[in-house]
Formats: sequence, structure tokens, C-alpha cells
Amino acid sequence: MAAAVEAPSVSSTGFRAMFAMLTPNESSFETVQEVPQYVQQASPYFIGLMLLELVVGALKAETPLPTISDGITSVSCGMISRLPLLLFRGFELSAYMFMWENYRLLELPWDSPWTWWFCLLGVDFGYYWVHRFAHEVAFMWAAHQVHHSSEYYNLTTALRQSFSQQFTSWIFYMPLALVIPPSIFAVHIQLNLLYQFWIHTEVIRHLGPLEWIFNTPKHHRVHHGRNLYCIDKNYGGILIIWDRLFGTFAEESDKVIYGLVFPIKTFEMIYIQVSVEQIVSNSNTFQVTAHKFLTFLNGPSWKPGKARLGDHEDNPKVTGKEVPYNPRWALPLQLYVVLHFFLVLKAYHDLFQNKMSVTLTLSTLSINLKVSLLSFSSLFLSILSNIFSLFLCLFLYNYTSFYSIHPSFHSLPHLFYSRLVVHK
Repeated sequence: MAAAVEAPSVSSTGFRAMFAMLTPNESSFETVQEVPQYVQQASPYFIGLMLLELVVGALKAETPLPTISDGITSVSCGMISRLPLLLFRGFELSAYMFMWENYRLLELPWDSPWTWWFCLLGVDFGYYWVHRFAHEVAFMWAAHQVHHSSEYYNLTTALRQSFSQQFTSWIFYMPLALVIPPSIFAVHIQLNLLYQFWIHTEVIRHLGPLEWIFNTPKHHRVHHGRNLYCIDKNYGGILIIWDRLFGTFAEESDKVIYGLVFPIKTFEMIYIQVSVEQIVSNSNTFQVTAHKFLTFLNGPSWKPGKARLGDHEDNPKVTGKEVPYNPRWALPLQLYVVLHFFLVLKAYHDLFQNKMSVTLTLSTLSINLKVSLLSFSSLFLSILSNIFSLFLCLFLYNYTSFYSIHPSFHSLPHLFYSRLVVHK
């Protein structure tokens, strides 16, 4: 066999990749460099399915529609989570390759369907434990909580990903690196993530017998709930069998109320990504050093004298009548935010395109990365941040002009926006 068992076409595999429905024959590769960027290629399908969900949701009266503020926050968090890929290979894959190159015990054939299927199960099993630890270990929860911070449940919520979770998740995939080639792992770590996009919806209510084996929208709605019966349940990625085996499965029953137990009530993306104040605050209340330390290693609700995972005695009672945080914005401001968002989205796309063709210098990539990151955040901050944003954009414009680099046009709206005051 040559470089790949069969060279897959983007048009023929892109949509099926969203449901992890590729075959070993079309998605087995000899080297990591040959593995397609399935997640990046999925952008049109993300947009198309979100628009379809919006139309279907509008026709179904019982399905809540996403708000501009929440939807933009979710998609922007997704963009932020992938910005490090501009500068280096994903942390999970880099760690995996290091383990494979230095400590592998044997080398399963890259072109064997058995290797492909074994890796699918192995990555999904690893993800179950990544996900479970991210809920049961407080410092890992600090990274993961961004994904649960929306009080809505729709396809935009799927994109509300963590910037920092990859710095701990890699550990759980290391056993696979002892036997499975990195090129096969690089396929399945993407397919596992893509599969979890479509299950973030209220449009699909149930899928019958498939729900005995697969993770579905019905199962994952439970996982995103803050109802007592939903907390720390249904961790599976593609398969729900791990939850059934390890006692973390729960059926959907009462109306699910989404979001964090203590809603953060902000759309400021940087704050959502690095919200650790609750854990630090809890740690500071304890006098014993061991208790301070255990605050970060035990469950998020742990206190001295309680079990490792703590309990939910202090949780606000869920009544089923909770209303998501949705501050009123003037229509001109809403229009500006939408316009600015699409300009940043275009700049994000251009950044990855330029990165792939190696047309930008590292320093220019870095400057653009920082501006994009601050652009998302500044939409929801006060006048002080807007003034700072104005100076940042002027600096970027002068920097790019001085080095004869085409300036990032997405920064220009800041010249107008800096005169607006937007509160959290």
C-alpha cells in the first residue's frame, strides 16, 4: 500500500467525518503529515448545520432559539481554543508522537482495519476518562467548565471549547502510543471531536435503539444539565457504553436546565476561558495547607470532612423555571457585534489559510493571534478596554504598514467601536 490506503476526497468524506462514519480504507495513513485536517475542513458543515438547526428550531415552538450574545460567545471560544495550532502541532498529538518515538512496545500495522477499529475504541475510552476527570478534579474542571457555561443547548454550544484542557488531556491517551501509530491516532482524535458536534441539539429528541450504544443528543443533554440528576453523568464521546459500564449513566427525565450550577452571567470570552476564581476562593478559606492543596485535586464542591467528590448540598435548587442570562442590547450595538464577529471569523479563516501556505512570518502570526483573541473579548468589556483596543489596532496598523504587510482588516472596526461602552 502507498501513502494512504485510498486518498479520500474532501467533498466525499467531510460530511461523514462529522458523524465518525469514515471507513478504515479511506482514513488510514502512513504518516501524520498525510492526515487531513478534518476539523478545519468541517467549518462549512458547522455553519450549515447551525443554520439548519436555527430554521428547524424556529418552526418548533418548544425549541429555544440561540441569542446573538450566547451564540457568538460560543463560536468565539471555539476559535480561541484552536489558535495555538497556528504556531505548533496540537499538544495531545505532540505528546503522543514523543511517547511513540521513544517508548513504544510494538508497532501495529498502520494499514490494518483492526488497528483502525482498536484505535477508535481506545480513543473513545481515553476520552471517557479525560472527560470524567475534568469533572471530578477541580483544577481540570477550571479548564473544562467553559464548555458548560452556556445556559442554552444548541450546536453553537458544541464549539464552546477550552483553550487549556489539552494541556492535561494528553495523559489519558499515552497507553495507546505504546502500540498504535500516531497517524491513526491523529485521525481518531479528530473524528471523536467532530462526532460530538451534532449531539449538542434539542431538535433531535431521541434515536431509539441506537441510544443503547451511542452517545446521542438525548444522553448529552443530561450531561449539560445542572439538575441534580444530571450532574457528573454521561461522559461518553462517541459511545455511551462506558457510562453504562462504570455507573455514570443517567436517562433524561425532568426538564433539563442547562449551564453551570452557579451561572457566570457574562459573555466575556477570556474570563470564561480562565475562570478559576471559585477554586482559589475556596482554597483561601481553609487554614490547613493540605486542605488548600486538596481543593485543586478533589471535586469542585469538595470541603474538609466530605467525600472526595464533595456533595451538592450548597447548589441552588433547580425549579425548571430558570431563565438564561440575556442582557438587553440596543439594536445598533447588536448589528455592530454581528458585523464585527463576521470580520473576525474571516480573519480567523485567513490566519489558518496563511498558516497552511506558510506566507506569514511567525511574528506577524503572533501579532494577529493576539489581536484576534483580544477582539473577541473586547466586545463585552467596558470603555477602558475599548480605549486599549483602539491603541492596539493603531499599533497593529503601523506595525504591518512598516513591514509592508497587508494589515488585518478585521481590526479596523475598533476605530469606531472604541467610542462605545459595552458592559458585561
